[in-house]
Amino acid sequence: MRFPPDIRSVRRVRQMIHDLLAERAEAGSDGDVQGFVDDVVLLASELCENAVLHAGTAFDLAVVADDDEVTVAVTDRGAGALELHLAEPRQRYGRAATHGRGLSLISRLATTWGTRHDTDGRHTVWFTVARRPGPAAEPADPAPEHERTWSAAEEARWLLHVPASLARRLDPVDLVRELVARLQDTVDAVAVVVEVDRGDGSGARELARAGVLPADPGTSLEVPLPSTTGLQGAIRLVLREGADVARARELTELVAGRIAITAEAQWLREVDQRRQAWTSYLVEASELLGQSLDLDLTVALVPQLVVPRLGTWCAVLLPEPSRQLRLAAIAHADEDRLPELRPVLDPGAVPGPPPQLRARLAAAQGGAAPSWFADPVDGVAVGLRASGVSIGVLLVGRPAGRPHTPEDLMLVDDIARRAALAIHNARTVGEHVRVSQTLQAALLPRALPQVPQFDFAAEYLPASTGADVGGDFYDVVAVAPERWLVTIGDVCGKGARAAARTGVVRDVLRALVREGRPLVQAIEMLNDVMLEAADPQQFCTLAAVMLSRDESDGRPGVAMDLVLAGHAKPVVVRADGTAELIGRFGTALGLLETVDLHCTRHQLAAGETLLLYTDGVTECRRGPEQFDENRLLGAAAAASGRSAARLVAAVREAAQDFATDPPGDDIALLAVRAEPSA
Repeated sequence: MRFPPDIRSVRRVRQMIHDLLAERAEAGSDGDVQGFVDDVVLLASELCENAVLHAGTAFDLAVVADDDEVTVAVTDRGAGALELHLAEPRQRYGRAATHGRGLSLISRLATTWGTRHDTDGRHTVWFTVARRPGPAAEPADPAPEHERTWSAAEEARWLLHVPASLARRLDPVDLVRELVARLQDTVDAVAVVVEVDRGDGSGARELARAGVLPADPGTSLEVPLPSTTGLQGAIRLVLREGADVARARELTELVAGRIAITAEAQWLREVDQRRQAWTSYLVEASELLGQSLDLDLTVALVPQLVVPRLGTWCAVLLPEPSRQLRLAAIAHADEDRLPELRPVLDPGAVPGPPPQLRARLAAAQGGAAPSWFADPVDGVAVGLRASGVSIGVLLVGRPAGRPHTPEDLMLVDDIARRAALAIHNARTVGEHVRVSQTLQAALLPRALPQVPQFDFAAEYLPASTGADVGGDFYDVVAVAPERWLVTIGDVCGKGARAAARTGVVRDVLRALVREGRPLVQAIEMLNDVMLEAADPQQFCTLAAVMLSRDESDGRPGVAMDLVLAGHAKPVVVRADGTAELIGRFGTALGLLETVDLHCTRHQLAAGETLLLYTDGVTECRRGPEQFDENRLLGAAAAASGRSAARLVAAVREAAQDFATDPPGDDIALLAVRAEPSA
């Protein structure tokens, strides 16, 4: 007969063998009947218990009995006592040794015994006990198992001892179920229920149950779990009529300690896993919030991080310049609920928040601690503060089916601090970007002049759209009624220093040329001004062209005086579709006290275009290759005959289409086209 690997199986075996031998002893010969029965029951129970405790597998029992002797064999599929003994990492002797006692009893009490190991992994231990002769005695009727008297130590062993091999394979909840089943069997209860309150606001939940709770509980008993943590729980028993309540309570209190340890271990493991999950969540939230410096994107991201992990809905309210709050972002786990939620959370909408919520918003904006509200929906209001200043309010609705726990509030407060810092940083960066873009726009002409027979066009593409101010600039200014100064340049570096130097270069050159100084002399004096700053890292390259009308040969045209101070040669696009570089290189400004500059004179016929540019165009990269001057000439020649604006656009598109790497420098393009006379 096969039995499952649990202690109740051992009890069944003991009772079955006891009943079998008692019946046969009544019909057998005289002898020490009670001693014979006790010996067989003891040895059989030892072998069965070894199978349960050490092998942890189901076991088979075979009993062969006649009038004079009994043979019992127990077969399992686990390691035997000898294997366990040899597998011990450290041998223990004396009172500390706990292995081999079952076989020691068999060797002392059995007539013969032995073991057998089969190739399929089965392990069998058998013994034979012969009936010892003695005075005839009237066998006593064995009492039913549930009526037998067990010692306190025996009951404790049956209740609490779980083999290590079995405990390792059981989930903590399954282990509690096993202990509950043993308790029900020991006290003979109708039902046993273990309830645990995890302190998360969801109330007590059933952890394990044995038996069926009757409609009329009758005699019931409740024993609390002796927990030392925040976990709370109790064991409830429904006892049969006439049960020993005192004994049941003692045994239940004994089991309650073991169940409490198991439940606490499971609860602490879940708490640790939950904290690890929350830590990962906060790290991911910080990374997401830190990746964007755009204010609108950052604000819109906050509710998406909160819902649904910390609440069913979330809203972010930011102050206007008047300090009146406005609804900046909102999210709900059920998007169909947004239309009805938005009007009652937005202070500027109708009907707007009710008085209770308005009071909570004002308190949170003023720096008060997180506070709950229940009208019109349940939630908590948390102030958003950064650098000691209130920057808004975060509203989080309660999770589905439960209120916010203290752990939830800590996480909401943590998210609020991180969100406030991210919003503050995005707002600060936004202010810097606006200031930088305003400064960048001030360094460029607001509009190019409208001059008869001249077509001006320009484009400026900063490498960064953030707070960095580029050093590239261009300018077109009227010097006299028939003369115009066209300049393009590149100040080394970026930021406020480069912007300040750019303003100096542009304005000083304007002033010097308008005073009537020759172009070369004006640029030399500009070099002196730059050297006075004693900052060699802020040097500048410059291309300056003085334009004037030229109709000396009877045809409309443009005369150009060109000076290059360390700048790239400009391109002239001819009317016949060719393009060439013109000018003579000179020394960059702000590096040397004496500069080598050359003024070259050129003619621009009607329909021809002069294209000036900064090195950001020719240095556009595709891996190791650059756009370079040859590709620039090809792109400009392909746009021959077009307007100045279309030629600039064609060159810019050609450079951008060529480049695969992100731009490393600003791009400035300025074109002057000589138009035919009307």
